[in-house]
Amino acid sequence: MSVTLRRDVRAGDPEVVGAITESTGFFYAEEVATAVELVEERLAKGAASGYSFVFTEDGGRTVGYACFGPIACTQASFDLYWIAVHADGRGRGLGTTLLDESERLIREAGGRRIYVETSSRPLYEPTRAFYLARRYTEEARLADFYAPGDAKVIYVKAVSTRE
Repeated sequence: MSVTLRRDVRAGDPEVVGAITESTGFFYAEEVATAVELVEERLAKGAASGYSFVFTEDGGRTVGYACFGPIACTQASFDLYWIAVHADGRGRGLGTTLLDESERLIREAGGRRIYVETSSRPLYEPTRAFYLARRYTEEARLADFYAPGDAKVIYVKAVSTRE
């Protein structure tokens, strides 16, 4: 595995992010469109967008990405907005690599807590297990948030003890 990481956002990344998120089979079309919009926002506004990215590349092909940023009106809390690996790259530890690098960058930026939101649908059981295995704790469940019977599950992890 010749995986490399990159942080710069390139002109072709909106299309790449769309393909990655769509390939997973987890996201509705409007969610894929939102993922693409965040990349476009970063391209248009740079760091002022509030969105930071990490991409994994394997042999020059982008196969995964994470998007995170500071939460407005907090002192040191960050959202992990997206983490996705192309369907043909799953099971190789790329999600863990992306999460580890995102956590490192958030710590470097002064972040203390990372929040992640996901669905309670059975399809997302592996996603929830992924976060739990990486020492995230379930902080809240908002019933019927996304749709009837589909709660928003919020996880949190402290990444710095600085006050």
